[in-house]
Amino acid sequence: MTLRLAVDSAAWQSHVRRVADQVGEILPVVKGNGYGFGRTALMPHVAQLAAHVAVGSVYELAEVPTTLRPFVLTPIGMAVDSSPRADAVLTVTNQHDLAHLTRLGAQHDVVVKVRSAMQRFGVDASEANSLRSTAEGAGHRVVGWSVHPPLVGTDDDHADEVALLAASLSNDLPIFASHIGAAAARLRTRIQHRVVVRTGTSLWLGDKSMVALHADVLAVRAVKAGSAAGYRGSRVDGDSHIVMVGCGSSHGVAALDDGRSPFHFAKQRLAMLEAPHMHTTMLVTTNQPCPRVGDWVDVQQPMTRVTPDVTVWS
Repeated sequence: MTLRLAVDSAAWQSHVRRVADQVGEILPVVKGNGYGFGRTALMPHVAQLAAHVAVGSVYELAEVPTTLRPFVLTPIGMAVDSSPRADAVLTVTNQHDLAHLTRLGAQHDVVVKVRSAMQRFGVDASEANSLRSTAEGAGHRVVGWSVHPPLVGTDDDHADEVALLAASLSNDLPIFASHIGAAAARLRTRIQHRVVVRTGTSLWLGDKSMVALHADVLAVRAVKAGSAAGYRGSRVDGDSHIVMVGCGSSHGVAALDDGRSPFHFAKQRLAMLEAPHMHTTMLVTTNQPCPRVGDWVDVQQPMTRVTPDVTVWS
C-alpha cells in the first residue's frame, strides 16, 4: 500500500536555485504537508538558501532544526497555553494577539501583519505603526512588516499592492512579502524598505515534469454487470475489472475539482467506483488497458494536499 512521489532530483534542485536567485533575499516557506515532500525533508534544502524558515503555525515548530530561525506565519491563537520556542518570530495582527502573548508571559521577536486585499489576517495599514509601538512597549522586538496578497492577479499586481501599503509603513523595518515572484526586483526600486520575498509553492514546486505521483495496484477483480461493490454497494454497469490501488483519503487524495477521477494508466483516465477511502481507492476498467497487481498508476493531485508514503529521488 503506497503513494509514491518520484522526483527528478537534478531538475528540481536547479529549479529551486533558479527561483532563489531570481527573487533575491528570501524567506523560504515550509508549512502544511511540506508541499508534498514533507516538512522535515525540506529543511536541509532550506539551509542551503537561508538561515531562517517560515512555518504555518506554532505546531509546526517541532520540525525546524535549531540551526534555522523559524518565522510563524499564523497568529498563535488563544488555544496555545505556553510560550513557543524562544527564537521563534511570531506574527501579530491586532491588540488581541499582543494581549494573549502577555497572558503567556512571552516576549518574542515579532512581525506585524498588515491587511491585504485578501482580507484575512492583519491590521489596517493606517494603524500598523501604532500596533508596532504597542508591541515594543510590551517588550517585543518588531523585526518586520508582513504582507500577504491574494493569489488572484499577477506578480506585478501583488507588488503594486505591497508598494501601496508600504507608503504607510515606517521604512526602518523590512517588508516580508508573498506572491511577488519576479516582480521583487521592480518593487525594490519603488520603495525604501528592504524587501524579503516569502515563497513556498513557487520555490518548491516547478513544472510538473519534475515530480510525479504513483499508487501501486494491490488487487484486481473481474466483476459482472449489475454487481455491487465498495463501501456503499455501488453498482457496476458493465462487465468490468475492479482495481484496488494503495492510496486514498488518508493521503489527501480526492476527486479533481470537476469531479473527475485523478487516476491514469497507459495514458487513459480510470474511473473510480467510489470516492477514495482511507488507504485504498477502487477503480473500474471496462474497455481500457487494465493494470495488473504490482503495476503503478499515475495520480493527478495538487502537491500541496497530498502526503506520500515514500519519496524517490532519481
